[in-house]
Amino acid sequence: MPSLKDIQLKIQGVKKTQQITKAMNMVAAAKLRGAQERMEEFRPYADKFASVMGELSGSANPSAFPLMAEREVKKSLLLVVTSDRGLCGAFNSNILNASEKYLQKEKDAGREPVVACIGKKGAAYFKHTSYDIVHEVTDCMSDVQMLTARQVGSELIRMFLAEDIDQVKLVYGRFVNVAVQKPTFRPILPITAENLTEGKADEGEDEGPKATYIYEPAPEEILNQLMPMFVNVQIMAAMLETVASEMAARMTSMDNATNACSDMIEELTLMFNKARQAAITGELMDIVGGAEALKG
Repeated sequence: MPSLKDIQLKIQGVKKTQQITKAMNMVAAAKLRGAQERMEEFRPYADKFASVMGELSGSANPSAFPLMAEREVKKSLLLVVTSDRGLCGAFNSNILNASEKYLQKEKDAGREPVVACIGKKGAAYFKHTSYDIVHEVTDCMSDVQMLTARQVGSELIRMFLAEDIDQVKLVYGRFVNVAVQKPTFRPILPITAENLTEGKADEGEDEGPKATYIYEPAPEEILNQLMPMFVNVQIMAAMLETVASEMAARMTSMDNATNACSDMIEELTLMFNKARQAAITGELMDIVGGAEALKG
């Protein structure tokens, strides 16, 4: 059995760890409120943007728009959005595991998959795999800005137009609620009427009655302007969703860690009391034995 001093040191160490996890839980909870508000404000905009794009692209001639060009997929790109920091449970692992499965399916289909990463965790993970990272952005998830989304979107569009890649999909952590964050895939390029509604179909959202839009100028002219913006908006929405999901996952993870520390402190305190009782009992036996020896 460990000595009383060793057990005391362990209890002190666990208490300090508990203070840290409790503080991180409170910080994550505070950040979650802001991240969730920002995400919920942006989500309707992104969904409506996709809806309008679907209406426009449905009547458009795909051959007239390079970003709608569907061709044989020889090289596909997966844009992986993760957090920059850890200590958020299995949040990043779930996204990366889903990404691995998708990339393996692409390989099995005879395609050449490559990766682009937003967030340190994804970039660090894929650097130790056989997949090529064609673009990466890190240290950007603590303060999500549209500028970052535009930079990534511009690079993806450049590679697609240059035919360096034939297809782009996005994977991110969709915020369902504080307890649930789900890895979600969404097609980005080429832009088609089908893939504009694919994300909503997966989420089971009801769009309600269809509206009839009157466009000025012509839909074709609007599409040329909106297509690059659509890519940027989808990336921005994914980053906001991922940040909110990260904070929720960290809050839950730190709460579980704090509770685990409480359990460890209880076990160590019980062990300490048993060890102290055993030491006192031993000392009493020595005293009684000495007294008996003196009598003899």
